[in-house]
Amino acid sequence: MAGLNRCLLGQLRQSNAQLARRVTLTPSRAYSAPANGSIPAAKKKYVPTQGTYPIGFNVSGTIVGVKPSNKTKPDLALLTSDAPCAAAAVFTKNKFQAAPVVFSRNLLQKKSNQGIQGVIINSGCANAVTGKGGLEDAAKMAEEADKCIGQTDSTIVMSTGVIGQRLPIDKIIGKVPAAHDALGGTHEHWMQLARAICTTDTFPKLMSRTFTLPSSPGVEYRIAGTTKGAGMIHPNMATLLGVIATDAPISSAALPSVLKHAVNRSFNSITIDGDTSTNDTVALLANGLAGGKEVLEGTPDYDAFRAVLTEFAAKLAQLVVRDGEGATKFVTIRVTESASEEVARRIASTIARSPLVKTALYGKDANWGRILCATGYSLISEPGQPINDVPEISPEKTNVSFIPTDGTAELKLLVNGEPEKVDEARAAEILELEDLEILVRLGMGDKQATYWTCDYSHEYITINGDYRT
Repeated sequence: MAGLNRCLLGQLRQSNAQLARRVTLTPSRAYSAPANGSIPAAKKKYVPTQGTYPIGFNVSGTIVGVKPSNKTKPDLALLTSDAPCAAAAVFTKNKFQAAPVVFSRNLLQKKSNQGIQGVIINSGCANAVTGKGGLEDAAKMAEEADKCIGQTDSTIVMSTGVIGQRLPIDKIIGKVPAAHDALGGTHEHWMQLARAICTTDTFPKLMSRTFTLPSSPGVEYRIAGTTKGAGMIHPNMATLLGVIATDAPISSAALPSVLKHAVNRSFNSITIDGDTSTNDTVALLANGLAGGKEVLEGTPDYDAFRAVLTEFAAKLAQLVVRDGEGATKFVTIRVTESASEEVARRIASTIARSPLVKTALYGKDANWGRILCATGYSLISEPGQPINDVPEISPEKTNVSFIPTDGTAELKLLVNGEPEKVDEARAAEILELEDLEILVRLGMGDKQATYWTCDYSHEYITINGDYRT
């Protein structure tokens, strides 16, 4: 009996020890969204307290409970226009494209980028890799929104969340009328729209501004946009979603090219983890209700609007990077003196995606060898293919520097292929800053490209290790 008791006591101690280990290993979340849905103090500076929004657009965010656990956060976003819009969108190139991506692309082709009056978005479920039923669900969302708007074939659909699960479509359809009833054009309405598309985001991403065009200098135009994304971010079009609306009279023929130009220099120039989502979509709607001359391709107005949109989209996309899952740093990767913009982009993208570069930045380690390593393999051929010479990179002409964002002098790490004696104390000061620029000069030409990324922290692993739970 005594032996049995010792055995039971030993098993009990072992169970307690295992439980203690599990409790000990449960990580604290320093950089993810607080459980109560509040915005972290460090991120509040990125959330606007007011805005100037385009004429004729109304928006809302409504609680559906797409995820059964969600009882408090809006997860159904609706945007409508009082007048038909010219519209364009760019979509993910991922081969496994989500149902709303397929539906919305087909709709815009069918409508020749005209006659769009709504965008409906759910968060909590991506409706991706869901087969024929997923396509039917996307169509049902659009049809219900169209019914409330009083139109047919006029609503773009987007979804974001977990891949491989069907939407609770009846719950969503049942709430669309409530979403329509809640529409409004105030700043708080736009904030609710921005909140409704968030998943692991720690803050809603919303921007607005005014601008003018050369042919109508007396007309004040307005543009507003919201985006979401914190993980699975390496857009290639463009999970990431974005909606931009303007009351400027942009022609339907001009809209696709102007959006593509802007996205390539904004949403297609960010990365958090190197994974291209199945759902990436950025849509641009223009209802023309502010008046003025129609903006056509090849005109001064077109060039002016393209510049406005590109700058606006870049700032909006940067908010995604600033909210990278577990991120503590916002990093600009600038590659200059390149033989071509394409080469510069590939090198900047490779550095921005390197786990070794990103973990060194998190550890505040001036390990510039990792930057150089990523530069060196960015253009090489894949295994099994012939070795390529990569004449676009010359080790003897390559320079690497840290550019502080506090206005102090750059810290040179590599000069013409020769390592500098690095002031580690100065490097540590630079790496303490939230914002940092890494500059790579190739010495091979006059083209350049910029990417925006963040660091990798322990928190990134924690968030993605239990994303579905």
